Amino acid sequence: MSGTTMVVLIVFISVGFGVMYDMYKKHLEFKHRTLTDNKESNNQIAAVTAEMLALKERVQTLEAIVTDQSYSVKQEINKL
Repeated sequence: MSGTTMVVLIVFISVGFGVMYDMYKKHLEFKHRTLTDNKESNNQIAAVTAEMLALKERVQTLEAIVTDQSYSVKQEINKL
């Protein structure tokens, strides 16, 4: 092997490993961002679910009040 061929081969190997290392770093950054985004999404989903459950409880309470017999009697009294 000539000296020029060895120099070219060493340069290609060095550049190749540098590119692969940069790709690996980008992959790790992407994984970290994905995990962080998933945690934020899960927190938002939990908050919306909790709010929805609270609203369901309120609606059930309001339905119980409206369908109660004493409520309709009060409405009739107020009409008089």
